[in-house]
Amino acid sequence: MTDLAAMRAEKLQSIERIQQGYAELGYICSRTIATAIYVACHLEKPILIEGPAGVGKTELANTTSAYLQAPLIRLQCYEGLDEGKALYEWRYAKQLLYTQILKDKMEEVLEGAKGLAASMDQLHKHSDVFFSERFLAPRPLLQALKEDDGCVLLIDEVDKSDHEFEAFMLEILSEFQISIPELGTIKAKKRPFVFLTSNNTRDMSDALKRRCLHLYVPFPDAKLEREIIQARVPEIPKELRTMLVDFVQSVRTMDLKKQPSVSETIDWARVLLLLHATELDADMVRETLNVFLKFEEDIQAVDQHLYEFIRNAEKAVA
Repeated sequence: MTDLAAMRAEKLQSIERIQQGYAELGYICSRTIATAIYVACHLEKPILIEGPAGVGKTELANTTSAYLQAPLIRLQCYEGLDEGKALYEWRYAKQLLYTQILKDKMEEVLEGAKGLAASMDQLHKHSDVFFSERFLAPRPLLQALKEDDGCVLLIDEVDKSDHEFEAFMLEILSEFQISIPELGTIKAKKRPFVFLTSNNTRDMSDALKRRCLHLYVPFPDAKLEREIIQARVPEIPKELRTMLVDFVQSVRTMDLKKQPSVSETIDWARVLLLLHATELDADMVRETLNVFLKFEEDIQAVDQHLYEFIRNAEKAVA
């Protein structure tokens, strides 16, 4: 076992060790999340992370990369994504240049050959490099398979891709290999740690889900969200941290067009710190609602409950 492999094995020796290590990097994860990481790494299975936007799905992959000291390779999914953008494509300009060089050297290559058959035999004696790895431009999926010491592969927002692309990924997720017609099968040198994220804009196929561990990351409860704010904005006073989290938790009970995410709670904490706030002043809250609410109708709806939510937040620290 190499020093790097031994280090990673030590960091993955227990669920508690994972929770502690992630916390040291500023990612506060529940025991459920730490258990999923522990199981996925030891079983070498991908994790399909579902949940609302902004709860830390992508950040979980980023933190895993930092924690294991493994390079992060990210594939951002979108409608119309195909193999050429995700797996590989041929360097056509270099292939054309090679063709021109071959044309210029043809007399040298065919020297001594008499007739068409002899010329073809002579030509076949030379290696065919037109479709070889030197002319291959690897994209994220192939890059991940070719990493000697493994990596963290993030397939982000997979629910935005087409069903055809989802089906194409099944070979990679089950066998950690890909088939290139011109080159054959390329297997992973070391299996990557794979994260797929989904915002639930569409259902994933049963075939994809069978190949993955499932992890649902909801909005955190008040206790966990306070811990997250403490880790990400440690300068903010404890009482203000408690109040702003309680306020956001109250906002999430409303029927809004877009619920405030954890990342937006963090942004609001930083804004309140920037404005030297020590408590939730009604005017300041009203002026900064746009930090964590992205639709005017949501801002107006929350504004109607502003004083009620502030009073509840004050009671949380009483």
